[in-house]
Amino acid sequence: MSDPRGGGGTQPLPVVEQAERTAGELGQSASAADYRPLPTLSEDDEKAGRFWSPRRVPAAVLALLVLGGAGLFLYDVVAVRADHPAMRWRRELARQLGERPLDDTAVLAGAALAALVGVWLIVLAATPGLRAVLPMRRTHPDVRAGLHRGAAAMVLRDRAMDVSGVQSVRVRMTRSKVDVRAVSHFRELDDVRGDLDATLADGISDLGLARAPGLAVHVARPGRKG
Repeated sequence: MSDPRGGGGTQPLPVVEQAERTAGELGQSASAADYRPLPTLSEDDEKAGRFWSPRRVPAAVLALLVLGGAGLFLYDVVAVRADHPAMRWRRELARQLGERPLDDTAVLAGAALAALVGVWLIVLAATPGLRAVLPMRRTHPDVRAGLHRGAAAMVLRDRAMDVSGVQSVRVRMTRSKVDVRAVSHFRELDDVRGDLDATLADGISDLGLARAPGLAVHVARPGRKG
């Protein structure tokens, strides 16, 4: 009789060890350990500034207010020069400004409102706006391109869904960070997150953005039903 434990026989699979490993995988609920994100752009890539918003609505509102106020005052001045009485609202305004002290509540409220409007206009004039448009790398000096954050997030979501083990993905993209929340229904969570790191880093590089956003990936198991 031949020995069943001989060298020519096949070895049985470690069923117990495999079952313990599978139980350990399912018991892990999330993978969000600290890690160093993979680089998405090289240091030699040319930088590009943000797009400036034309700010048509604030400019139109301010122009209409200035035009209406200037036209009203001009009409009243011309009427007074033509020996007509001044408008009632201007006489009342002059009386109020002459009688009310500087520490009056109405005067302080009006001054605060005017200051807030001035600060708002200064901020609009000094900031570029269009935060939803991400500038892309300039390959030609006469051509500028931008990518909407929603479109970029959709592209990265499609890339993440191609990773094995990913059931669903939610991508939130800002100017400086890409936050990825994935749900995995099989495979070890750390392995899924590692594949997502590499895939999304390549995806961000392929977007051609002028400024590489940081990458944060969080992988978890699907919640229990019921």
